[in-house]
Amino acid sequence: MKNLFSKFLKDESGATAIEYGLLAALIAVGIIAVVGEVGDNLTTTFEAVRDGLAPGE
Repeated sequence: MKNLFSKFLKDESGATAIEYGLLAALIAVGIIAVVGEVGDNLTTTFEAVRDGLAPGE
């Protein structure tokens, strides 16, 4: 039983998968933040164009 527990503690095959998962999650959060900011700036730009093209001004 002690030998089995020792092998379990030394096994690092699952650690790599967890690290890749955390890295992917971090990249996804970064992408979401950037896309949100770009979307806000794009909305502001289109509103400025719309206001500039409004008839009667």
